[in-house]
Amino acid sequence: MNIKNGRSAPVNIVVLDGYTLNPGDLSWQELERHGDLTVYDRTPEELIYERAKDAEVLLTNKTPLRENVLTKLEKLKYISVTATGYDIVDIKYACDNNILVTNIPTYGTASVAQAVFALLLEMCNNVQKHHDLVKGGAWSESLDWCFWKYPLMELANKKMGIIGFGRIGQQTAKVANALGMEVLAYDRFKLENLPIDFKYVELDQLFAQADVISLHCPLTPENTGIINKDTIAQMKRNVILINTSRGKLVVEDELYEALSTGRIAGACLDVLAVEPPSRDNPLLKAKNCIITPHISWATKEARARIMALTIDNLKAYLDNKPINRVKLA
Repeated sequence: MNIKNGRSAPVNIVVLDGYTLNPGDLSWQELERHGDLTVYDRTPEELIYERAKDAEVLLTNKTPLRENVLTKLEKLKYISVTATGYDIVDIKYACDNNILVTNIPTYGTASVAQAVFALLLEMCNNVQKHHDLVKGGAWSESLDWCFWKYPLMELANKKMGIIGFGRIGQQTAKVANALGMEVLAYDRFKLENLPIDFKYVELDQLFAQADVISLHCPLTPENTGIINKDTIAQMKRNVILINTSRGKLVVEDELYEALSTGRIAGACLDVLAVEPPSRDNPLLKAKNCIITPHISWATKEARARIMALTIDNLKAYLDNKPINRVKLA
């Protein structure tokens, strides 16, 4: 009998939504070495119990694990969230019932900061729109050597307000510095001696002074809907809002109204309150609004880090030395 870490049988591992992490360009092989592995590309809510009922270890990215399901999973001991955000899991129930929950806190810093500026530069330079005009013949027919139809904006000497100054917020600030922007940062927890050119401000100052506002905070009861008609009213009319964090940080109807009336200049969103969005989400028709389908985290390099860190988390669990443990706030 092969006994490892006090186990007489391989651990049963189930991945509920593996396609998000690995659509085929990564490998599950290393994870498979640590137990009996079953990978589902996607799991609708009505099939969670049936697929998870024999699992000791569950991996989830966006498949929700609420109390109504967790209470029936008698063999479950460990939930591995293959992302940083863990609001899809009922953490209180898990903690109260000795179910370990871990997340991946550090994988996407560079990728998300890069996406912030991909969105922002598209808004400032209208690259896609001008490319389409060129391909459509508009430049060929132009009387002028240089041709542009949409406004172009320089970022140097503009103020970037960053709400949430953790790893991703700090990396975003470094890129903003490189572009000659002044960085205003807001965070409940202020860190000292950071190697970045920035200054901490209060939220009302940030809203009033920033030319660009980028959200980098986790979703909490306190900040849900932090972007709303009242906070928008404090902003400059030329402000550009960027959200690569959580959709529910924004009151979408009120942002739509601000975009429609020209109260703010534009919005760049990689996340929405409901994903995928319904076809009647007003922001899908808003002017000066760029929306990408929650991909700021999803470079192959970042996903490879998630896979590696997920395996590290699993090994630590099997050795009874858990790391990256999620606890009640």
